[in-house]
Amino acid sequence: MFSNPDLYKFIFGRLTLESIPYHEPILVVTFIGVAIGGIAVLGLLTYFRLWGYLWTEWFTSIDHKKIGIMYVVLALIMLLRGFSDALLMRLQQAIAFNGSEGYLPPHHYDQIFTAHGVIMIFFVAMPFVTGLMNLVVPLQIGARDVSFPFLNNFSFWMTTAGAIVIMISLFIGEFAKTGWLAYPPLSGIAYSPDVGVDYYIWGLQVAGIGTTLSGINLIATIVKMRAPGMTFMKMPVFTWTSLCTNILIVASFPILTATLALLTLDRYAGTNFFTNDLGGNPMMYVNLIWIWGHPEVYILILPAFGVFSEVVATFCGKRLFGYASMVYATCVIMILSYLVWLHHFFTMGSGASVNSFFGITTMIISIPTGAKLFNWLFTMYHGRIRYEVPMLWTVGFMVTFTIGGMTGVMLAIPPADFVLHNSLFLIAHFHNVIIGGVLFGMFAGVNYWFPKAFGFKLDPFWGKMSFWFWQIGFWFAFMPLYILGLMGVTRRVSQFDDPSLQIWFIIAAFGAGLIAIGIACFLIQLAVSFMKREELRDHTGDPWNGRTLEWSTSSPPPAYNFAFTPIVYDHDAWWDMKNRGYKRPTEGFIPIHMPKNTGTGIILGVLSIGFAFGMIWYIWWLAAITFVAMLVVTIGHTFNYKRDYHIPAEEVVKTENERTKQLAGQV
Repeated sequence: MFSNPDLYKFIFGRLTLESIPYHEPILVVTFIGVAIGGIAVLGLLTYFRLWGYLWTEWFTSIDHKKIGIMYVVLALIMLLRGFSDALLMRLQQAIAFNGSEGYLPPHHYDQIFTAHGVIMIFFVAMPFVTGLMNLVVPLQIGARDVSFPFLNNFSFWMTTAGAIVIMISLFIGEFAKTGWLAYPPLSGIAYSPDVGVDYYIWGLQVAGIGTTLSGINLIATIVKMRAPGMTFMKMPVFTWTSLCTNILIVASFPILTATLALLTLDRYAGTNFFTNDLGGNPMMYVNLIWIWGHPEVYILILPAFGVFSEVVATFCGKRLFGYASMVYATCVIMILSYLVWLHHFFTMGSGASVNSFFGITTMIISIPTGAKLFNWLFTMYHGRIRYEVPMLWTVGFMVTFTIGGMTGVMLAIPPADFVLHNSLFLIAHFHNVIIGGVLFGMFAGVNYWFPKAFGFKLDPFWGKMSFWFWQIGFWFAFMPLYILGLMGVTRRVSQFDDPSLQIWFIIAAFGAGLIAIGIACFLIQLAVSFMKREELRDHTGDPWNGRTLEWSTSSPPPAYNFAFTPIVYDHDAWWDMKNRGYKRPTEGFIPIHMPKNTGTGIILGVLSIGFAFGMIWYIWWLAAITFVAMLVVTIGHTFNYKRDYHIPAEEVVKTENERTKQLAGQV
């Protein structure tokens, strides 16, 4: 029926042996390392017979706590990949002087800086944020789970599937060479005819489905499942920041989906939405991508603000200063985040009036952000501050984020932005707020809520080592970039002619090395903590003397979180309950209705990987089969009426008696 070339094209699409980059030594070594590591992990899991346990207890779980932990694990794995790209870039820039081309050809270097940005934003910061919200929010509002437990599992596996699609590009084909936002015309089919941009599009589309559905789920959970008495103004600040974050997700991620869909049509169907021909306009893409992109910045930072609010109140032994103002500031930031997107392209000819409006709104949004910083400082004032690891991350954040905010206000001034736009000053500012704000917040949150998730604290020595290497490494890595940016050095350049610049790049590479040690210390902290878990185990259920409702459950909580739905009288709910002389009930327990685990989420995730791979390589039969299979599995899941089960009353009694003993010393 087909001649051989036609048959090959039908079966494999664009995929050939040349698609495997065996001529790139760095990728070959990486592939060998990943293969050896993967085989070792698979061998250990098989040897210890953990596959069944992982499938039944984790992969198919619809427990919000386990899903939250899996999100954080995904973020840590992708952090290693994304940071390895950063090390490659820093080393390349440090040595590519005096006629040396370095060790990365431009073709490879462009893929690395694109992959670094995509991975760090979409597959490190976002899973970190979503994981903490999943773990903590239902516990803080007195709910047994999120509103839609299966949807939660499905959202996680779609995010993971998107990460896997991006990872496949490392070994089959290549990634985009466009920068992390893939501006046209560079991302159009004329200038990027290879599969790199297609990997970008489908990886983000798959993950974006999971993120959007997770946002809907958490909004419904917060709005509809709060404990009796918990009005909006009695919600913990982290729950407030989570609510605003997920409103931003639901409002902005569909814009990203639509924008990438239009770019897909330009590449696959020959339309002209983002070309200069036939009525298209590349600037429309820039507007649309930043209407999503700037709220995304606040999607990442608002949950970190919530973490710092919980940490400061706990480790200063005081109520959070200005609770109402913190709530209003969060809501104002949420609204204003939609009125500042154009400051990302002041230099692109929008005109003085438009630039002035967006410059002013950008400066205004710094006011509620600054108000939060003063609230944390006033909470610390006259407080009994305990410099535990979460508090160290918080104080480190307050210093680094202040510098990042000041440089952000500088960039909000259009004339200054004309000088600094597209320079390394911009890179330093962005990393100043994302690392010094988001990542520091996530590390604070992991250290703070780890005892709630696992029942024992993380080792404090290695936690402090990780903090100090991160903190010092950050200043070495990014302060030189501010200097280079003021000297006019542009970003995304892999080789330099001016030898006087080299010392600054060497210092930046040294800082990246210190950060690498900080990441290693964090991994050691995890390993040591699990080995010393009996020594570090918390027997009170409230290891930090926390203030919010999640501390009223044992550590870790049972599957159902709360045997009795708590009644809330104050936004410092657990603190208030302890002051009221709260006593745990010892009788009256009834059977508890709980959703059952399901493998549908992971099956849909695997099928979505197949669909994306088929679309990327033009393997149309694979895309069609996996798409139909996704529809069949989804429809079949709707007929699964036996998803629920009951925890018998006697099991609840047994569990609650153990929890009563565990919590006896708290009140």
